[in-house]
Amino acid sequence: MRWYYRSKIHKATVTEADVNYIGSITIDEDLMEQAGLHPGEKVLVVSNTSGARLDTYTIPGPRNSGVITMNGAAAHLIKAGEEIIIIGFELSDEPVESTAVLVNERNEFVRYL
Repeated sequence: MRWYYRSKIHKATVTEADVNYIGSITIDEDLMEQAGLHPGEKVLVVSNTSGARLDTYTIPGPRNSGVITMNGAAAHLIKAGEEIIIIGFELSDEPVESTAVLVNERNEFVRYL
C-alpha cells in the first residue's frame, strides 16, 4: 500500500483565518466537489507564501462563495491573503487517478490541470 495524491486545489487564496473556530479548513463546496474532496477528509495544506505545511480536515463552505478559511490553530500558521495548495491523498495498492483544480485570486474555478 502507498499514499497517492488524489485531489488538489492549486493557487487558492485564504479569505479568512479564524483562530476561535475549532479546527479545520472551510472550502467553497463547489471547489470541494470539482477537486473530488469530501467533507471531513484529511488534507495537507501548503502555503506558497510562507512555506507552512499542516494537516487538517475539510468543512464545506457556502457554494460559489470562494471561501477558504483557516480555522483554529491552523490560523496561526496560515493567514488571510496567503496563497495555498490543498491536497487530498488516498491509500491504495495501485496508482490512483488524480484531479487538480486551478483557481484564480477569487478562488473561482479556472481549469483542470
